[in-house]
Amino acid sequence: MAYLKYQADYLFTGSEILSSNAVLITNEKGIVETITSASEAGDDIKQLQGLLTPGFVNCHCHLELSHMKGMIPEHTGLVDFILHILQLRHSSEADILEAIANAEAAMKANGIVAVGDISNNALTLSQKIKGNLQYHNFIEVSGFSPAIAQVRFDTALAVYQAFNAHFPDSTVMVPHAPYSVSPQLFQLIDGVTSQHISSIHNQETKDENAFFLTGEGLFNKLYQTIGSDIAAFFKPSKQTSLQTVIPQIQSPKKLLLVHDTFTSQADIDFLQQQAQDYVFCLCANANQYIENLLPPINLFRQNNCIIVLGTDSLASNHQLSILSEMQTIAQYFPEIPMVELLNWATINGAKALNMDSKLGSFSAGKQPSIVLIGNIDNNGSITSNSQAKVILPA
Repeated sequence: MAYLKYQADYLFTGSEILSSNAVLITNEKGIVETITSASEAGDDIKQLQGLLTPGFVNCHCHLELSHMKGMIPEHTGLVDFILHILQLRHSSEADILEAIANAEAAMKANGIVAVGDISNNALTLSQKIKGNLQYHNFIEVSGFSPAIAQVRFDTALAVYQAFNAHFPDSTVMVPHAPYSVSPQLFQLIDGVTSQHISSIHNQETKDENAFFLTGEGLFNKLYQTIGSDIAAFFKPSKQTSLQTVIPQIQSPKKLLLVHDTFTSQADIDFLQQQAQDYVFCLCANANQYIENLLPPINLFRQNNCIIVLGTDSLASNHQLSILSEMQTIAQYFPEIPMVELLNWATINGAKALNMDSKLGSFSAGKQPSIVLIGNIDNNGSITSNSQAKVILPA
């Protein structure tokens, strides 16, 4: 079998950035053989301009909402955004399936190799079976009224079983958010077997914490609009939303907390007292699209939290690109080293989705895909003009 050899201005291995002397060697299938020096690599080295990196991992996406691209105005705030989603998510199946296929193709072209995808229905299943990308399927359940807990669970269980038949090692049932899942529904979800990893939307807006601390805020508008009398069953816990619901998610060994825009030091201290592993998934472009805010990223860094990246959906983002997420974070947090951003985009994401045996780094034996980031600066960092190009598989 022939070997393929790649040399660029910089090479990110999955843990460090090497200089232009480094050569990546793979076989024809893209399985990594080694990284060596140019003087030892021999002939037929392909020269590239830019930074070589393993393929990106998108830890949070809603592929099934791809048909909503451009339908919801920016900066509505989360509650009005949710109301728009409820009004717009239904469309013709043909249109939804076409949008799903197009969005997946765009992710692949943008250098994404794996996705943690939220599914409320089975519409993405036919596309995922094609194997264009690797998926961890989070089958999402919601229902704030205790009276509908069993019905909502049973509906989600049918979706779970459909995905589990094809992806038995990468399908789990997860709660949507603290404000949309009743304690009874949390208990049903937590009882599903093989829940090695879970995910939940977390503290995306200040109103979420206010709802649990005092019962005030815009979530009352949400439930009034959909005709749900929450006064009959909901009382504020007088704790943040995170501290309220974490004790109800005990089965999974690992929990992805998504968005985290209003997570505090007290919340992090609370998590550090728990037995589970917690991963903070940042969706910077979606945060800006919906709330025009960004999470306290440096707070997570100061506490040595595990950080990964996600795109959210095309309902809340102009594109599904992990490079674009890194560019936004680099713009507002220029102090974050490039190697750290790349870690979040690759190996951290692969570990979070339990895919690091194959993806996330250029370790020997892995098949992580090879992505070239062009238009970098003289220090090897991305710029606003950087673009990602998949080198292998072509």
